[in-house]
Amino acid sequence: MTVVANVKPKQNPVLKLALEMGPTVLFFIVNALYGIFPATAALMAGVVAALVASWLLTRHIPVMPLVTAVVVMVFGALTLLLHDETFIKLKPTIINSLFGAALLGGLAMGKLLLPVVLDTVMRLTEAGWRELTLRWGLFFFFLAALNEIVWRTQSTDFWVSFKLFGTMPITILFALSQVPLILRHEIKDDDAAAELDHW
Repeated sequence: MTVVANVKPKQNPVLKLALEMGPTVLFFIVNALYGIFPATAALMAGVVAALVASWLLTRHIPVMPLVTAVVVMVFGALTLLLHDETFIKLKPTIINSLFGAALLGGLAMGKLLLPVVLDTVMRLTEAGWRELTLRWGLFFFFLAALNEIVWRTQSTDFWVSFKLFGTMPITILFALSQVPLILRHEIKDDDAAAELDHW
């Protein structure tokens, strides 16, 4: 049995969730009050603030929020400079497609990138990581396609609301649905010690 482990120190899950959801909540509130362009500027400020807060509190910047922040800054700047909301609406499509391609491409090349992308501290068997990587890779492409459908067929306000009240709950439900798989392939401390003793 091959053990694939991530040994980073554990991060407070409540803090992690707050840092990841904060910019989206801010985006929703500012859009409701002032419109999409001020909301875009607020989102750009929010993702940078979340990265700074993550570094100050944990001395660690997760990969997913970092990549997300870079894409937000690029597409947010295009949105504001060209005064075209299409760019910020494309942002989730680009981000989710990048993560999906990275996971499935890495899997095809024998690289397990999911622990890095999700910044997780779980310890799973290699088979477990492979199956979980496949599922998350396909799910990211599903989110990309869903974003395309929503922003191209619905109003801007609906799209903004869907990011908070649609995409996030769907992602949480998907993550929860993976718990049985995780439990089947989780490496306990005793199992890991036995594996090391074996070698």
